[in-house]
Amino acid sequence: MAAVVESCVDRSYAVDEATCDERARERWRAWEFWPAWAAYAPLVPWLAWLSLRHGGPGTIAAANPAFPDGGIVGESKFDILAQLPAEWTLPSARIDRGPLDGRVRALEAFLELARVSFPLVLKPDVGQRGAGVRKIGSPAEALTYFRGADYAVVAQPWHPGPYEAGLFYWRHPTEARGRIFSITDKVFPSIVGNGVHTVEMLVRAHPRLAKQWPVFRERHAEALGKVLARGETFALAEVGNHCQGTMFRDGQALWTPALEARIDGIARETPGFFIGRFDIRYTTRAGLMAGEDLVIVELNGVTSEPTDVYDPDRSMWSSYRALLEQWRLVFAIGEANRRAGHQGVSWRHLLRLGLSHLRDRRRFPSSS
Repeated sequence: MAAVVESCVDRSYAVDEATCDERARERWRAWEFWPAWAAYAPLVPWLAWLSLRHGGPGTIAAANPAFPDGGIVGESKFDILAQLPAEWTLPSARIDRGPLDGRVRALEAFLELARVSFPLVLKPDVGQRGAGVRKIGSPAEALTYFRGADYAVVAQPWHPGPYEAGLFYWRHPTEARGRIFSITDKVFPSIVGNGVHTVEMLVRAHPRLAKQWPVFRERHAEALGKVLARGETFALAEVGNHCQGTMFRDGQALWTPALEARIDGIARETPGFFIGRFDIRYTTRAGLMAGEDLVIVELNGVTSEPTDVYDPDRSMWSSYRALLEQWRLVFAIGEANRRAGHQGVSWRHLLRLGLSHLRDRRRFPSSS
């Protein structure tokens, strides 16, 4: 994955305690690292206006009739993937809660049926911001994961990439063709050793990586004291999630008519899906742009985001304009589907979903 992580490496920054302290204070100046409640607070008046205009907040649940509540929160990753064309998705299996030996047998059956082998990815079937996603290299590691997972788990073969992207798609129900709203080019973080400083110091002093120091501290606790050889690269993340340390870039340069046609074709093979984000892995940029080289890892519903808004080089105002437009589309699509006979939900149901999500504080293991 060197071609990907290299672009996130900065070899010129100072490494000392004073720099580390300064970096820690800088986190809250960067909009992309604000907590969700703070980032979305400015959108509340817009969402309230859209609710009044389109028949209430529950209209958003009708935007994707194929998903429970439109994919607002708590939907099964496995159930959504099962609705997509198998040709374009990673083979997947849901392994429910139960005795350890039964879960191991279920994993073995998946390996045999899908004709895949380790490494695998195990992750919560109902996840939260990329937490609990682990690359598993052996049966022993899988057993360890299951011991700490008192929830349903999705198993998938590891796709080597080395590239990953998020494609936010939408189609109005009255239109024959859908469009790609945005493309996020995901950059996996790494550090390069200098033969002097530890992994901890290199991360804490890095202009960007220091802002997510708590994530890396937990994930790489056993390696923090290691001194990397000069020029040695140490990968910090392999999961394409912003909260797990990956940098998101505007990937609009990857857009082509062929790619948009491919994504539109896949989406239209899923009746009742109109808006959301495909998370994909791919091998070459040319292949992706030709619409031929992509594998869907996940599909997220109405509360997914056009994640290129978190590009550190993008202005906050540009990002908010994109989010305002995203939610305008969600409400417009939801209202059109309601007029066609699909049901939204009440505001009370939305409130129960939100409260249930907030109460679900299960401790997922750290991600890869």
